[in-house]
Amino acid sequence: MSTSSPQSFGLPKKTLGAAWAIALGAIAPMLDSTMINIAIDPLNQAFHTTLAIVQWAITGYILALAVAVPISGWLMNRYNGKRIFIGAVIAFGLLSILTGISWNISIFVFFRLLQGFSAGIITALMSALLVKTAGPDHLGKVIAIVSTPMILGPILGPVIGGMIIQIASWHWIFFINVFILCIAVPLMIKYIPDFEPFDKNSRLDMPGIILLSTISAVLIYGITQASGYASFHNRETLLWVGIGLVLIAVYMAYDHMRGHQTVLPMNLFAHRSFAASSAGLFLANMAIIGPMLILPLFFQSFRHFTAIESALALIPQGVGMLITRPLIGTMIDRIGAKYVVIVSLGLALIGSVPLVFITDQTSMIWIAFLLFIRGTSVGGIMLPLTSDAYTGLDSRQIPEASIGINIIENLGSSFGSAVMATVVASSISPIQSAMDHPEGYQAGFLVSAIVLALIFFPGLLLTHKKNIHHRNNVQE
Repeated sequence: MSTSSPQSFGLPKKTLGAAWAIALGAIAPMLDSTMINIAIDPLNQAFHTTLAIVQWAITGYILALAVAVPISGWLMNRYNGKRIFIGAVIAFGLLSILTGISWNISIFVFFRLLQGFSAGIITALMSALLVKTAGPDHLGKVIAIVSTPMILGPILGPVIGGMIIQIASWHWIFFINVFILCIAVPLMIKYIPDFEPFDKNSRLDMPGIILLSTISAVLIYGITQASGYASFHNRETLLWVGIGLVLIAVYMAYDHMRGHQTVLPMNLFAHRSFAASSAGLFLANMAIIGPMLILPLFFQSFRHFTAIESALALIPQGVGMLITRPLIGTMIDRIGAKYVVIVSLGLALIGSVPLVFITDQTSMIWIAFLLFIRGTSVGGIMLPLTSDAYTGLDSRQIPEASIGINIIENLGSSFGSAVMATVVASSISPIQSAMDHPEGYQAGFLVSAIVLALIFFPGLLLTHKKNIHHRNNVQE
């Protein structure tokens, strides 16, 4: 390490500044997507509407985000990545103001859809820009920094949202984004370097974008309907998921006809690292994001915690995530993704399997310890899988890979949440109450542990240090 240039975490100062600036730009969308969960009841009362309609402010946000991801690839190819990223962040701030001053539920849901669209551009660009910023030598460390908002969102979002609602009102859940972005935008302008278009000659693949956006939207919509029916065997889920599967076949045929000159070329999956990482990330989002839904419900049902107390009970998991992140980034760069994932999966199972047996009598100290152990493993699973997806790819393939990874993660997290909610509901008979019977939650934690174990298979196909050097030499 050179003593002449200031470095932190082994990163050059310019790289570190750019990474944190990109992370700051993504914090508001990540917090916003989870803070609203705590505001559902106040929104019901404010707009004199039903839970089903307010839920569209959440579901619509996710669907709009999914639709935006394929479009972001074309934007990265044709325009300066820095300007597109900052423009999307500013748009998110302006839409936050409009959402906060909404005068009826229809206008509120409309602005939430637009917020989701801008958030989709931000998250997709964030992944691509950090890969370009880091280069192969520092990718693990930079991903550890930039993915911090992904961790802080689910952990701190409900806590901050609950405090805001108690102190002020639901409007400030959105207005606070403006203050965050007033700090973030000047730093982004100063520290993020200009990114030349990845492929300025690329044409807008409108059929591909429409197909991918529709596939993401109909699959996520169909999956989310399962939790409402407490079963995947319902007409709406089967219909929409069926349509999604047919459209996937149509897209694959379209991609073949175009010779893989599409917004998401299917030949990306011929790269072993990309295919393995994609499978691992789908399973990881199921196993990790899914329980984030049922843990607060467990605390509220069995411990009679308030929403804020339930959010606070999850803090040990967040602390575990944050403590290990710098070390994980260094280890990925030093030994590659494979062994980091394998060891982290072992830790994850140690922290997850005992949750299958928790009851209302289980000590909160023991639960907090398990959540901490589980948290220490999360970064060691998600970060190597994300970084290894880009290993061995040409720089022009980065936007396309970013689109694929974002779509897979969105589908995985939606599927995981729906599976957990469905398992919990279907494991409790109609005459039972969740408050008296923990079987549903235990079944949900069991599913999470099984899915974690399945990640071992794609994990074995990831790169380690010797493989990375070999592939880089072959590519050169």
